[in-house]
Amino acid sequence: MARRRFPDSPYFTGAPGKAEPRCELCERTVRHVSRHHLVPREEGGRYGPVADLCQPCHSTVHLLLSNRELARRYPTIEALRGAEELQKYLHWIRRSRVEHIANRRKK
Repeated sequence: MARRRFPDSPYFTGAPGKAEPRCELCERTVRHVSRHHLVPREEGGRYGPVADLCQPCHSTVHLLLSNRELARRYPTIEALRGAEELQKYLHWIRRSRVEHIANRRKK
């Protein structure tokens, strides 16, 4: 189920008159971004640093990397940008105009 974006929600970024939000991972200008905990909450990062990611990047990060890997190997946005697992995806998404993708982990 998609998150509804209300003006008072921290996930709402499409207010008229404001600059378009920018994904910190792929560095594209997009309509909406969501907060990604650089150290996942279940790994102790509840109050840690966050990055604003577009939906395709956020979904792909969680598809390709486990929370344990995110916490131990990629605790900064610079480290995440350099993740070998994400390089092919980042090369593709930076040239794309995609705003939403549906990718899920296999059960």
